Amino acid sequence: MTVRPSPARRAGALGVAGAAALLVAGLTAPAHAVGYADPTISLSATHLTGAVGAYGDPAVTVDVEQPGVPAGFLRLRVLSSSNPAVAAVGDVRQQRTPSGDRSLTVRPRGQGYTDLTLQVTGRGGKTATATLAYAASARVGGAPTTRYLTGSSDASAAVDVGGGHVLVADDESNVLRLYDRSRTGAPVRTWDLGPSLGLKKEVDIEAAARVGDTVYWTGSLGNNKDGKYKAERNTVFTTTITGSGAGTEVTFGSAHHGLREDLIAWDTAHGNRFGFAAGTANGQVPKRIDGFNIEGLEFAPGSTTTAYLGFRAPLAPAVSGGKALVVPVTNMDRVVAGTAAPVFGEPIEMDLGGLAIRDIRRNAANQYLILAGSWAADDNSDPYALYQWDGVPGHAPRKRVDLPATDPGGWEVVVNVPDLRVPGARVQLITDSGSADLYGDGREAKDLDHPEWKKARSAWFTLGPTRGGHR
Repeated sequence: MTVRPSPARRAGALGVAGAAALLVAGLTAPAHAVGYADPTISLSATHLTGAVGAYGDPAVTVDVEQPGVPAGFLRLRVLSSSNPAVAAVGDVRQQRTPSGDRSLTVRPRGQGYTDLTLQVTGRGGKTATATLAYAASARVGGAPTTRYLTGSSDASAAVDVGGGHVLVADDESNVLRLYDRSRTGAPVRTWDLGPSLGLKKEVDIEAAARVGDTVYWTGSLGNNKDGKYKAERNTVFTTTITGSGAGTEVTFGSAHHGLREDLIAWDTAHGNRFGFAAGTANGQVPKRIDGFNIEGLEFAPGSTTTAYLGFRAPLAPAVSGGKALVVPVTNMDRVVAGTAAPVFGEPIEMDLGGLAIRDIRRNAANQYLILAGSWAADDNSDPYALYQWDGVPGHAPRKRVDLPATDPGGWEVVVNVPDLRVPGARVQLITDSGSADLYGDGREAKDLDHPEWKKARSAWFTLGPTRGGHR
């Protein structure tokens, strides 16, 4: 029988120095012997988008934890990238948040997709991993001043709500999204108006105009891309804005269904001047030079009742080089409130160099900007330009600037109108990028699987001197 000495007797036999050595050995024993729990790692978003050469791309927050261990003691690193040509391990930047979490941003080097594997190492040498699916769009002109509105690619109408924020509609849903105009990122807040409208399918919101705290929104009123009538698109409705900036609140007002039929009847009674009946016939797609598609809405100078409907199609006449068409509705307030049938004013035809109306916006000084683009293209395959107008029928608009048409997405939205008398005035525009191939894989942005990868592009433009027309 072997008798082992007790720890106390062993310590005595070893002396003071030996006991101290045993104590040190116990403290420096392998950490896993202490029994640390596994760490955890979670991401605020598992999918993230960025752009080559962009400034202020969105970040993802990484929450790392290990029971009993302060988060600051945990090590987070990027373990690998599945496609270093898009973003390598060294292209990921890490910052600590006040709470001890980590904020990660990516500086991409190329267009495409990559999976970034993240690893947290805790006490005891224990680890956990997570994957961030990252997508980078290509560099665009003016990249440092470009911003991206994520969560939706199909921006189609917007109104400035003050405080550096803008309320943006999407022609693929009935959701309004509130964005910080100065930053790239997800919406601050969203409102799904489908239940209030009693609709499950999209209105195809294409234009908006604000009068005081009331915002008027209109669908395109046209057929869908297959030439079929969809009742949801035949909708004009209002919302009420309270507050401003990030504190903006949106409530539903009222809706009118049937303005399309009223326009057809009015045009028919005037000799089918613009061919509205033919443009809305079964099988007729809206994006034709003789189609039927509304994309502009703004009120007449000094008016809160007369609204201008700006047509993307048809041109007047419906031939190459035809004029852009505006039809006034003189009692739009009562129409949407449901208290009167629409009354139409004398149509306005304006020379936009053969382009159609993609948006109209007015400021408090009754200065208008018209965003002119093709009646056909959803992308950058045709020219775009900004025209200044005074809102007076018979007065010709004047071109202020030709817009770049080399990057994905079609210019669709004027956020607001600066004082056009100031030299070097700048205006912010937003694209509808729903048909754009953002990541070089042949997929349209609207069809991407993850909303975090969908995005519209906003950019600022300096207006040049006016050319011709009325002041």
